[in-house]
Amino acid sequence: MLKLKDTTTKDAFRYGHLLNKMFPYIKKVLGRSIILLLLAIPLGLLDGVVAFSLRPYMDFVVNGNEAQTFELMGHTFKLQAFFIKLIPIAIVVFALVQGVLKYICNYLTEWTGNKMSNALKIDLFKKLTSMDTKFYDVNSSGLVLSRFLSDPDQASKNLINTLKGFILAIFEFVALVFVLLFNSWKLALIGIGVMGIAITPVMFIKNKIKKVSNASMVVGGNMTTNFNETFAGNKIITAYNLQENQNHKFEGQIGQQFDLAMSLTKRVGWMSPIMYFVCSIGIAIVMNYGNSLIISGEMTAGSFASFVTSLLLLYKPTKSLGLTLTNLQATFVSMARVFELFELMPEIKSAPNAKPVNGVGSGISFEHVSFEYEEGQPVLKDFNLNVGRNETIALVGNSGGGKSTVVNLIPRFYDINSGSIKIDGTDIRDLDLVSLRNNISFVFQDNYLFTGTIKENILMGKPDATEAEIAEAVKLSHLDEFLGTLPEGIDTIVGERGSSLSGGQRQRVAIARALVKNAPIVIMDEATSALDNESEAIVQKALDNLMQNRTVFVIAHRLSTIHNADRIAVLNEGELVELGTHSELINKPDGRYRYLYEMQFGAEAAV
Repeated sequence: MLKLKDTTTKDAFRYGHLLNKMFPYIKKVLGRSIILLLLAIPLGLLDGVVAFSLRPYMDFVVNGNEAQTFELMGHTFKLQAFFIKLIPIAIVVFALVQGVLKYICNYLTEWTGNKMSNALKIDLFKKLTSMDTKFYDVNSSGLVLSRFLSDPDQASKNLINTLKGFILAIFEFVALVFVLLFNSWKLALIGIGVMGIAITPVMFIKNKIKKVSNASMVVGGNMTTNFNETFAGNKIITAYNLQENQNHKFEGQIGQQFDLAMSLTKRVGWMSPIMYFVCSIGIAIVMNYGNSLIISGEMTAGSFASFVTSLLLLYKPTKSLGLTLTNLQATFVSMARVFELFELMPEIKSAPNAKPVNGVGSGISFEHVSFEYEEGQPVLKDFNLNVGRNETIALVGNSGGGKSTVVNLIPRFYDINSGSIKIDGTDIRDLDLVSLRNNISFVFQDNYLFTGTIKENILMGKPDATEAEIAEAVKLSHLDEFLGTLPEGIDTIVGERGSSLSGGQRQRVAIARALVKNAPIVIMDEATSALDNESEAIVQKALDNLMQNRTVFVIAHRLSTIHNADRIAVLNEGELVELGTHSELINKPDGRYRYLYEMQFGAEAAV
């Protein structure tokens, strides 16, 4: 399933399975993770020390008798005086130890969480770059960003933080329970029983967390897409006064996100007051029964004060355990989504014994090719075409007729439904995919330039190109004159998507990129359709240089640009309806090509 919005997170409750999948990433930070979790133990136990210390303080300082003494190493000490001096020192030492442990734990939590998250993101990015074109067709940019960037953070950082919180809460709980039992096992049974009842509701909300988390992921992705579209399409928004439309769309998405958040709060938020209410009942019972124990002499005032303090402090780790379990469930949902991404497999890949491509010998052939993007909606129907080595073939026809589809099938951006496409008699599905694409250069209508310099964008055609090869590509693409006007020449930063260059300049950089690649097959899809006449003339000269001694596929709406093609293939509704030279096709009285030509230039020009 390629559509990310249809995520099911079917493994969200298979905790062992998910942790097993996560272990390779945990293993990378295992040493520091163990240190972190071990340090959380004494940090959790320290709360018990506070409650435990109240017993001697109450019994020997507040209610103590100065006559009470004890012997240590041959010296006699008065208990009251000893504890009066010891407690201030103990408070300072306790605060220092607790502060140091908290700092180390927080640092290690961030370190391990970020390391794991980064490792996940790197592997997910590799997965993203391996996916087919179809994957990008069916998913929005916002949803992809959300799934590939946000979920790894939730799955890794939250996992470490939640585990730390879980251990802290457990050992706080253990330490305080020990103090309860030490002071009075009878009262302890009441207190612990009540806390157990208070935490029970947490077990019933995991399905709601999963549902809301998945829905929030989709809404969050839509919001990110809206931001991306607003940024990229700012001129269209301004030109057509679409501000209100975009604002309304965003307000709707914010409303959806709010409704989801409140839906979860409505079902989860009641846990805290319920827990507080149940715990208050337990404390009331303990207070009532504890009074009778003090009166009967079974407990001292110090023991009771220590017990009540422990019980009050116990509410915090009990509540933390509830919240931690809730967060842990949300973490496992994110983890399940992450590993669903790893299960995505590109549909188009090299066959086991794929052959390398060594240029074009005899030519490229389309044999009975049929293709559809969506089932039941054919785009190409029994398409047949033979293109010879170093031949230039132009593809023309009505919009939606299948021209771009034909050239997208050659590098296997998509795989055909039936028939075959062959290079020198070998089906391209039997050729090595990397080798196949290394033998093809592309020049599109809107060529994407990456953030960086002009030189860096040219080198994407051949990263190890020599300075001489770069200089030759610059010359043949007619970039040299333009570069001479720039203070930094070929090292000029092009800006995001090449925004600092004109359309013609971007096209020439793309042509230089294709020239330096020096591939035997060239695909040009509407390469000059968006240019003015002057820019088109310069770009056309550069394209002519690129087309020399190569097998070329040209798509052009401007029929004036394809007069020099060796042959012209006319497509209509996915079928090849005419094939020949410009002269042959223009002289067909009722021909499709002649009709298209007359539509552009008028009957007089056609004659």
